[in-house]
Amino acid sequence: MSAIRNKVQLIGNVGNVPKVRNLDSGKKVASFSIATNEFFKNSKGEKVQNTQWHNIIAWGKTAEIVEQYVGKGEEIAIEGKLTSRSYETNEGEKRYVTEVVANEILLLGNAKNANESDS
Repeated sequence: MSAIRNKVQLIGNVGNVPKVRNLDSGKKVASFSIATNEFFKNSKGEKVQNTQWHNIIAWGKTAEIVEQYVGKGEEIAIEGKLTSRSYETNEGEKRYVTEVVANEILLLGNAKNANESDS
């Protein structure tokens, strides 16, 4: 049971071109966002879409896969763990961030709103 204490699974569409950086340590890190959509009917019977945005971080080999194969608009499945961190802005303001650290990514191949001219 301890293996599922902090486990996140999401299926959504990539919202931006992933940013990939090579750190001084030689490690690679990729960051991007995905949108998940839920649909429900409101009290008037109208179909309503609720979109949630999730920040995703991938390290090492997973970051390499993101760099090579993941593009804006693509539908992907992510499995990982939820993490929270804080940092201070240049103005001294404290900010809090919640991210999903991905350990597995599955390319589903259903690109929605993909811009094929992105490079």
